[in-house]
Amino acid sequence: MTLKKIHSAINALEGHKVMIIGDLMLDHYMIGGVDRISPEAPVPVVRVEKESSLLGGAGNVARNITALGGEAVLVSMVGEDGDGSILERLCNEAQVTTKFIRCQARPTTKKTRIIASNQQVVRVDQEQIGPLQDAEMDELFNYLQSVISDFPVIILSDYGKGFISAEFMDRFNAMIDNLPERPKVLVDPKTVNYDLYTGVDLLTPNTKEAGEGAGFPVADMESVIRAGDALFDRLQCKNLLITMGGDGMALFEGKDSIQHVPTFARKVFDVTGAGDTVIATIALALSAGTDLLTACTLANYAAGVVVAQVGAATASISDLKDVVDELPEPIVTSW
Repeated sequence: MTLKKIHSAINALEGHKVMIIGDLMLDHYMIGGVDRISPEAPVPVVRVEKESSLLGGAGNVARNITALGGEAVLVSMVGEDGDGSILERLCNEAQVTTKFIRCQARPTTKKTRIIASNQQVVRVDQEQIGPLQDAEMDELFNYLQSVISDFPVIILSDYGKGFISAEFMDRFNAMIDNLPERPKVLVDPKTVNYDLYTGVDLLTPNTKEAGEGAGFPVADMESVIRAGDALFDRLQCKNLLITMGGDGMALFEGKDSIQHVPTFARKVFDVTGAGDTVIATIALALSAGTDLLTACTLANYAAGVVVAQVGAATASISDLKDVVDELPEPIVTSW
């Protein structure tokens, strides 16, 4: 894994397409200070000084792709409400193309984090979890049928809100199996939905999620390998990437080929959104024709960039080039 090969893969990213399908949410932040306790209850009174909103869930995956110069098409559901309009504006600002299924019966998923003195005081979730209704599912697949052949790589971004359901997967698999050229399907899994992901091209759990899918705790090389074997047996996925935080990544290209990619994080301030960055970078690199191991190595560099920033950040092509030049060639080893 030479630096020349890595730089070549970075230069190839720009302009390639990825579709992201899944749960979109609005990340809303209320930031301020606390100088008294409420007389109504023993709780702090937060004096809000600043508010901000960011793309969350599948939206954060999409903005990671456009930050790297790719073309992202985001397919999701929002409510007929102001928060849905905010998400539409944020997607436009991030240069993300959207297809939103508008739902009158449920609100846009919104997570409000109230932060005082750099400490999260409380999180308030406004959401209604459940699958799409029949008419919404038909609208979704009428759209997908018309555009799906334009995308060599598709990310299913499952946050357990209901967009990715058993009915969705049945119809989705039937649709892509009938295409002249089947797209690669990548999934960042939600534990409760593991059995929906049978046969996907790449699954990207972290060690906690891998352990939940395998049925035992995952903490070291031996347990990572055992978990990989268990997930292949359970899901018959083609490839598996288990992310291990500061211990790097384990890439299974089938059961019998396991490569360990070391971490490239120089400092870690906030791991928020790192998984989104990983799957977005891999998807865009695969869309550009990069091999899977090199794509995962790029993703590890990108994750190292975002965890060095506070909040759900993104990495740019120039960020990747800078961090690759600053660090020695990665030593990828076989397990």
